[in-house]
Amino acid sequence: MVKVLENQIVKIPQSALKKGVVLLDLEEYKKMRARAVPTYYLEGKEAKELDKLVEEGLREHERGETIEAPSLREALKIYEQREDKKH
Repeated sequence: MVKVLENQIVKIPQSALKKGVVLLDLEEYKKMRARAVPTYYLEGKEAKELDKLVEEGLREHERGETIEAPSLREALKIYEQREDKKH
Protein backbone atom coordinates (compact mmCIF):
# COMPACT_ATOMS: atom_id res chain seq x y z
CA MET A 1 0.00 0.00 0.00
CA VAL A 2 1.31 3.43 -0.92
CA LYS A 3 0.28 6.37 1.19
CA VAL A 4 0.71 9.78 -0.37
CA LEU A 5 0.96 12.74 1.94
CA GLU A 6 0.40 16.09 0.35
CA ASN A 7 3.03 18.78 0.71
CA GLN A 8 5.61 16.39 2.17
CA ILE A 9 9.16 16.92 0.95
CA VAL A 10 12.12 14.67 1.61
CA LYS A 11 15.45 16.38 1.08
CA ILE A 12 18.34 14.15 0.07
CA PRO A 13 21.80 15.70 -0.15
CA GLN A 14 23.54 15.49 -3.51
CA SER A 15 26.45 13.65 -1.90
CA ALA A 16 24.07 10.88 -0.74
CA LEU A 17 22.53 10.63 -4.20
CA LYS A 18 25.97 10.06 -5.70
CA LYS A 19 26.57 7.14 -3.29
CA GLY A 20 23.06 5.72 -3.57
CA VAL A 21 20.01 5.94 -1.35
CA VAL A 22 17.69 3.26 0.00
CA LEU A 23 14.29 4.02 1.49
CA LEU A 24 12.69 1.39 3.70
CA ASP A 25 9.77 1.52 6.04
CA LEU A 26 10.66 1.01 9.70
CA GLU A 27 9.19 -2.51 9.88
CA GLU A 28 11.20 -3.71 6.88
CA TYR A 29 14.35 -2.10 8.30
CA LYS A 30 13.86 -3.89 11.63
CA LYS A 31 13.39 -7.23 9.84
CA MET A 32 16.56 -6.65 7.85
CA ARG A 33 18.54 -5.75 10.98
CA ALA A 34 17.31 -8.89 12.73
CA ARG A 35 18.63 -11.04 9.86
CA ALA A 36 22.01 -9.29 9.71
CA VAL A 37 25.13 -11.15 10.78
CA PRO A 38 26.62 -9.58 13.90
CA THR A 39 30.20 -8.36 13.97
CA TYR A 40 32.37 -9.62 16.80
CA TYR A 41 35.59 -8.05 17.98
CA LEU A 42 37.97 -10.33 19.83
CA GLU A 43 40.43 -9.05 22.38
CA GLY A 44 43.36 -10.44 24.29
CA LYS A 45 44.39 -14.06 23.96
CA GLU A 46 41.54 -15.03 21.59
CA ALA A 47 42.42 -12.23 19.18
CA LYS A 48 46.12 -13.14 19.18
CA GLU A 49 45.36 -16.83 18.56
CA LEU A 50 43.05 -15.97 15.66
CA ASP A 51 45.63 -13.57 14.19
CA LYS A 52 48.24 -16.35 14.27
CA LEU A 53 45.83 -18.79 12.63
CA VAL A 54 45.04 -16.31 9.84
CA GLU A 55 48.73 -15.54 9.29
CA GLU A 56 49.51 -19.25 9.08
CA GLY A 57 46.71 -19.74 6.55
CA LEU A 58 47.99 -16.86 4.42
CA ARG A 59 51.52 -18.33 4.43
CA GLU A 60 50.14 -21.74 3.41
CA HIS A 61 48.20 -20.08 0.60
CA GLU A 62 51.34 -18.29 -0.64
CA ARG A 63 53.18 -21.65 -0.68
CA GLY A 64 50.34 -23.21 -2.69
CA GLU A 65 49.34 -25.54 0.12
CA THR A 66 45.68 -24.59 0.21
CA ILE A 67 42.87 -26.67 -1.26
CA GLU A 68 40.58 -25.44 -4.02
CA ALA A 69 37.22 -27.17 -4.06
CA PRO A 70 33.61 -26.34 -4.98
CA SER A 71 32.37 -27.17 -1.47
CA LEU A 72 33.56 -27.75 2.06
CA ARG A 73 32.67 -31.44 1.74
CA GLU A 74 34.94 -31.79 -1.32
CA ALA A 75 37.72 -29.84 0.40
CA LEU A 76 37.59 -32.19 3.37
CA LYS A 77 37.77 -35.24 1.08
CA ILE A 78 40.84 -33.81 -0.66
CA TYR A 79 42.41 -32.95 2.70
CA GLU A 80 41.83 -36.48 4.01
CA GLN A 81 43.36 -37.97 0.86
CA ARG A 82 46.46 -35.78 1.29
CA GLU A 83 46.77 -36.76 4.95
CA ASP A 84 46.46 -40.48 4.07
CA LYS A 85 49.32 -40.14 1.57
CA LYS A 86 51.56 -38.57 4.23
CA HIS A 87 51.16 -41.56 6.59
